[in-house]
Amino acid sequence: MGEKSWIQNRIKRREIDRYLNGGRDFINDEEIEAKLAVRPDKIKIREIFDKALHIETLSPLEAAMLINLKDRELIEEMKEVALKIKLLVYDNRIVTFAPLYLGDYCVNNCAYCGFRIENKEIERRILKDEEIREETEVLAGKIGHKRLIVVYGEHPRTDVNYIARSLESIYSVKVKVRNGYGQIRRANVNAAPMSIDELKQLRDVGIGTFQVFQETYHHKTYREVHPENTIKGDYQWRLYAMHRAFEAGVDDVGIGALFGLYDWRFEVMGLLYHAIELEKRFGIGPHTVSFPRLEPAANTPYIQNTKYKVSDEDFERIILVLRLAIPYTGMILTAREPRVIRDRVIPLGITQTDASTRIGIGSYSDRYTEQELERQQFQIGDPRSLDELIRDLTGMGYITSFCTAGYRCGRTGKCIMDLLRSGKEGNFCKLNAVLTFKEWLLDFASPETRRIGEELLKKEQEEIKQKLPGIYDTFKDYIQRIENGERDLYF
Repeated sequence: MGEKSWIQNRIKRREIDRYLNGGRDFINDEEIEAKLAVRPDKIKIREIFDKALHIETLSPLEAAMLINLKDRELIEEMKEVALKIKLLVYDNRIVTFAPLYLGDYCVNNCAYCGFRIENKEIERRILKDEEIREETEVLAGKIGHKRLIVVYGEHPRTDVNYIARSLESIYSVKVKVRNGYGQIRRANVNAAPMSIDELKQLRDVGIGTFQVFQETYHHKTYREVHPENTIKGDYQWRLYAMHRAFEAGVDDVGIGALFGLYDWRFEVMGLLYHAIELEKRFGIGPHTVSFPRLEPAANTPYIQNTKYKVSDEDFERIILVLRLAIPYTGMILTAREPRVIRDRVIPLGITQTDASTRIGIGSYSDRYTEQELERQQFQIGDPRSLDELIRDLTGMGYITSFCTAGYRCGRTGKCIMDLLRSGKEGNFCKLNAVLTFKEWLLDFASPETRRIGEELLKKEQEEIKQKLPGIYDTFKDYIQRIENGERDLYF
């Protein structure tokens, strides 16, 4: 099939219309703008805090009150509530991952993206199977990552068959390391919207979380930055990507918006409306929410001209409101942000972040510097290695988790939602986080990182002994088996 024919056959209108209500989608711009005019009430704000602490999704009106909150005392209290929610649902762990970009060919022409088809200043590349394995060997064998987010452009050369084959290549890699072995245990996918049949194909090869970001939920802005003669120009095809994923049996999905395209307040509301729609229709909300800010990209002047740039203070508020509004969800903070910002907002409820990040095509196995902008979609703000990040997180009292056990034990979809809302998943997370952190320290850590990591592990093990005495003997046995060379033990 030629490129033109491929483009013309991408959008399946029947897989949009079935979800519409009277021809309209679930994002009502006028309704959102009206709710954003609400004024916060101090008594009501504390009721909202209590609701969020019970891990209940907030209403749009409640979220709007948090967005508009000006009272400094209540804002500080909101920070405390956000951390309590995070600890209740996910404990004191941070999951780490690496992005792996496999191709920068794209048929779309998004105004803000360095990969857009009209950008002639970048050298296009798509990795072959052997190159994918080489990238994975570095990530799993030298750095020590256990999970990836694999990123693809929208192009016939990186279609669903390529994606399926690339996932098989990633999962096939197993590398001998210092004591055990390195292997990717979870490959999440960030790709263009797909049909139900295509998503079933990815489900069958072992896709992790399926991510599609709406970019902007504001209809008018969406049309302005995504030309109508492109696939991505269809707002509703993208908006209902997660619906189709659930229909296909992919029950872990991730949503996101690119902050800086339109008013951040509207985008936060859009993400909440999206979560509420998924909960209402499928009983399952988003497994993760992402909130990247626009960053400079090669030959992309739109970014410099946008009037909706998000300040650091507003970025902090975005995270706080989302943590309370969708309290069960994982929250992903990326290395787009500089170190000072990442360190500042992680205590507000972040659950996942990346490290040793490179976003050029083939950049992990090639000689490469982050200054080679022609090979990047955008600029990286925090270049810390995984070892450096883990050392810093350990100093902040966070345990780094490489756990992927829940996915392999069936704790996904509706099951994981119930466990997260009840706080029970945190017990599994604590146990498996410690086990996987022990693995990583033995197999990859520098001497200093291992030293401070082992100190934190002693505290974590004592906490497990006190909180989960019935399972402690088994847990202690697992730790000994890991020290003796076994790997991938989990509860």
